[in-house]
Amino acid sequence: MNYQTDKRIVMTLDAGGTNLVFSAVQFVKEIVEPITLPSKANSLEEILRTIIKGFQLVQANLHDKASAICFAFPGPADYENGIIGDLQNLPFFRGGVALGPMLQEQFGIPVFILNDGDLFAYGEAMFGLLPQINAKLRASGNPKEYRNLLGVTFGTGFGGGIVSRDGLLFGDNSAGGEINRSRNRTFKNWDAEESVSIRGLKREYANLSGLNIGSVPEPKEICAIGLGQKPGNKDAAIKAFRSFAIDAADTIANAITLVDGLVVIGGGLSGAYPLFLPKLVEEMNLPFATMSGHPLPRLEVEVYNLEEPEELKKFLYSGSGRIQVPFSETTVQYDPQKKTGVGISKLGTSAAVSLGAYAFALSRL
Repeated sequence: MNYQTDKRIVMTLDAGGTNLVFSAVQFVKEIVEPITLPSKANSLEEILRTIIKGFQLVQANLHDKASAICFAFPGPADYENGIIGDLQNLPFFRGGVALGPMLQEQFGIPVFILNDGDLFAYGEAMFGLLPQINAKLRASGNPKEYRNLLGVTFGTGFGGGIVSRDGLLFGDNSAGGEINRSRNRTFKNWDAEESVSIRGLKREYANLSGLNIGSVPEPKEICAIGLGQKPGNKDAAIKAFRSFAIDAADTIANAITLVDGLVVIGGGLSGAYPLFLPKLVEEMNLPFATMSGHPLPRLEVEVYNLEEPEELKKFLYSGSGRIQVPFSETTVQYDPQKKTGVGISKLGTSAAVSLGAYAFALSRL
């Protein structure tokens, strides 16, 4: 699909606990000034009318009628059918709300609703890290092409999405890629999100620095302290991000055994990657112990830090050569090296979600 010449317009929504931000995308870019409306309401009817109003305002600013609506909305949900379940941050959604069918009736166009982890991964697969890395492989003369991507978001929560050969993995219960429910490596009775999140990072910094949790700075400041850019407990900041990286790496490594693709990281904490990414990659490469005493590689693939120039250079290098076909004079190409890489979103999380919504809608029309 050539997105640069496709004239179809997709209206989008960024649904947060405080604001609803409406926009529209055409030719892989926003074509209207985003419209922001408050998400706080006194009833379900009020918030639904706000959502309708937001899309009406966007449509009124378009030069042509939109072809579809596609956006991320919190779960649990039956995303395939556009039905939202019981939400924590939007308490009026209870017992199943047919949001997708409502909007389809109101605007007379197809409506697609997914979660933000899915759309983040899809945006990065179509326009972000996946095509960028494949372009670098081609430029370096490496014939390898990656087709699978695990997208993870580090922020208020720990989100995920999986793209395999241009297709998004929903799962049979709209729960594909929900890696936040993985077991926590450090605290065995917790889920991974308790550590791989803003609250987890702040809790760890509080424990290491001796601060009361209420006086702990926000992650951006903890990162600046860890990098020596602001005064504070630098050792505690570095160790907090190290613990964060170890727990995140365990979940991501488990997921990669199934996905076997590249990993892209987004979310509000992704900007702190200098403090967590080297340890995360190191941890993914650590071997398992075995009863025989011989170490077993954690993964069948070697993991590279795509943000570190020397690591990226090694990742792009092709060790492929020609091997003989048995009982024949023919040779075929073979690369014995199995690799994956972990990188940070180049699109930005919000843009990746928006472009993911756009691309997904066009793929379904």
